[in-house]
Amino acid sequence: MTYVVTDACIRCKYMDCVEVCPVDCFYEGENMLVINPSECIDCGVCEPECPAEAILPDTENGLEKWLELNTTFSAQWPNVTRKNDQTPADADEHKGEDGKFDKYFSPEPGSGD
Repeated sequence: MTYVVTDACIRCKYMDCVEVCPVDCFYEGENMLVINPSECIDCGVCEPECPAEAILPDTENGLEKWLELNTTFSAQWPNVTRKNDQTPADADEHKGEDGKFDKYFSPEPGSGD
């Protein structure tokens, strides 16, 4: 099992999860984070820290797309190990919004550490 970041993170990117991760398995895109599944130790400390409720265990149904996306982009985006100032100013306005992947997803990398 591993944890994955879903589209609830897109345009929110609060980064509270990064602060608690003991193995630094988060990677930063322009407008969301992903988890490297092969680095995640399945501790689960990140899941309750996410204000957008974007982190879920990959054992939940229907998360295959997100496991693939997390795997792909964690190999392309820079590692991030601490909360930075990249949370969008309008993050709260996008929290809970439906269809964020189709509307806003960007494959561009973030700044990382």
